[in-house]
Amino acid sequence: MTTSGPGRPPHNDVLTPAEWRVAEQVRHGLTNRRIAERMGVSIDAVKFHVGNALSKLGLSSRKQLQVWNGVSKSTALHLLRRENMNAIANQDSYVMLGQVARTTKCFEDSHVWYREVLGLPELYSFGNLAFYDLGGVRLMLTEEEGDVTSESILYLRVPDIHAASEQLEGRGVKFINAPHLIHRHEDGTEEWLAAFEDNEGRALQLMAQIRVTAS
Repeated sequence: MTTSGPGRPPHNDVLTPAEWRVAEQVRHGLTNRRIAERMGVSIDAVKFHVGNALSKLGLSSRKQLQVWNGVSKSTALHLLRRENMNAIANQDSYVMLGQVARTTKCFEDSHVWYREVLGLPELYSFGNLAFYDLGGVRLMLTEEEGDVTSESILYLRVPDIHAASEQLEGRGVKFINAPHLIHRHEDGTEEWLAAFEDNEGRALQLMAQIRVTAS
């Protein structure tokens, strides 16, 4: 059980909620400055949480934290596994195209163009991210800093992101980070990602959407 300072209740998990939020973003490859901006806290606060997480987990660097394979007890994924351990593992380990990422130099202009000119149904947007429906496959539009836009990234949907990453690692695939929670929708649906490289060093992503329905 983790304590979290004077006047705060203990947390029955290896990390506190704030440490988990920071750790997930470190695993996603974000810098301390970017994490601070997203969380609305100081860079020193982010450094504090990173240091606490490394100490509690017995890790010595951000690089080790990035590939640490832990799952928060507060997530739908943990709840699903606790209540039905074989619910995910028993599914076929198929791979489907779930999302394609496209970068743009001007998000506001492209946001309108893909919706109004190309006519793609917009699913939702927040910040400099917009998601559109391509017949069941999501198109993620995001602004790229600088003058050079990166090539599109394929996101491969799998039922069990941890089992899929372990299977691919067994085949010699190099993962950039461990499966991690990147977003939780208002309805509780969780988005999990894990980045890896193909045989020529190009980026790919495993993705999983975890939903827990009331029984």
